[in-house]
Amino acid sequence: MTSRVSPVRHDRSARSSWFKSTRSAGNSSCVEVRFVSGEAGVRDSKNPRGPALVFASSQWSGFVGNVRRGSFDDTP
Repeated sequence: MTSRVSPVRHDRSARSSWFKSTRSAGNSSCVEVRFVSGEAGVRDSKNPRGPALVFASSQWSGFVGNVRRGSFDDTP
């Protein structure tokens, strides 16, 4: 899986399109996601002006699918 760190644009449209999961429930250890032009950007919600990781949408979908299937769970 390849990814790159990308600077975040700071215009109003960029800020308004980032979102957190509805399951974050006010947790301060969250990431925000943004979908643009076939890519998914991921950034630390506590540092919105910091860098973002950028993945192809297919990579992000694969990751989310594995999370939903429990592929990363630590249970024996």
